Order: sequence, then C-alpha cells, then structure tokens
Amino acid sequence: MLHSQRYVPPLFLFVAAAFVFTGSSESVPVVAIYGPVAGVLFVTSTWLTVALVNAEEPVRRVIAVVHAGRSTPVLVATVLVALATSLLVAGLLLFLPTVLGDHAVTTEDILVGVLAQLTGASTGVAIGLVVSRLVMRRTGYSLVAALVLMSVLSFPRGLPPINRLIRLLSYSPDAPDLLSSTAGCAAVAVALLIASACVTGAVADRRD
Repeated sequence: MLHSQRYVPPLFLFVAAAFVFTGSSESVPVVAIYGPVAGVLFVTSTWLTVALVNAEEPVRRVIAVVHAGRSTPVLVATVLVALATSLLVAGLLLFLPTVLGDHAVTTEDILVGVLAQLTGASTGVAIGLVVSRLVMRRTGYSLVAALVLMSVLSFPRGLPPINRLIRLLSYSPDAPDLLSSTAGCAAVAVALLIASACVTGAVADRRD
C-alpha cells in the first residue's frame, strides 16, 4: 500500500476538505464542523479500503493466507490497517479548529469528535470491504455498488449512522447532550463493519 501510493488521493481529499470546513466555519460550534468532516472521512475510508485491498495481488494474498494458516487473520489485518490509517489522519485533525479558527474546544467536543470520526471511518471501511476485489472483481460493478451503498447510508433522513450523525452534529451543537447519541451512531457503524467483514470473509473463502 505504501509503495503503490494509492493512499495519496483519498487522504488528500480528506485533508483538503477538513481544512475547508474548518477554516470557513469560525462562527459555528466546533462539533458542527466534526459532522461534515466525518462525512468526508466516510467517503475517504471507503476509497482507502478499496485501494488497500486491491493493491495486493491475488497470488500474494493466497500466500499470506497460507502462511497465516487461515484467511481470518489476513482479513482482520486488512481491516485494522484501513481503520488505523483513516483514524490516524482524522485524529491529527481533531485539533485543527483550534489552529485555523477561533474555537474554544472542550473535552466533550473532542469526545464527540472522536466518536464521529470512528463512525465515519468504520462505515467507510465496511463499504470498502464489500465492494473490493475480495467480493467484486469487476471495477465497474464495484464502483456502482460503492456509489449506491454510500448514497443509501448518506441521504435517507435520520438513517444511522451517517445521515443521523451529520444531522445531530449540525442541529444539536451542545456537546454534552450529543455524547450518547454519537456513541450510538458509532456502535451502529462498528456493527456494520463487523457484519461486512464476516460477509467479505465468507465470499473470499469460497473463492480462494
């Protein structure tokens, strides 16, 4: 993944969008910034996961599975790398509002931000797995499926975790009151990630 540099476009998109939302939002509460940033991280994580999985040649993956003894550790490693990469960049940008804008960031704000970014990253990785080469080997089908799944999770009003999260952070800017609701969205996102990993693992095992 590092040598292929496929991570550059999605991470550049996320960083650029985070700077735009943060730098142009000095008059809004900081948690309202974390909402759209989590939405962008959702798209970025999907892209990043597909790039990560598809960067590995099928033969090399089979060799890795053979050395690991079974496919589960290899899939778990893929999920953890994609999730860690997304959350690492998102974590560094959590304090960006204090640098670029005149925002007073509290501990509750940071906690809400962490949960929001976990929600965006987990949901993105979940979609990225099921549209990657492990499940869909044709690029066209993969792209269409990714767009459909992202639209389904983004646009229906109040649907957790993404649409509900962005609406919560946009219209209820009081961070202490948002902790439980944001934690609920994060729990749904993690559940989606686990389900996606199980489906991906089952399909990949069948093909291997």
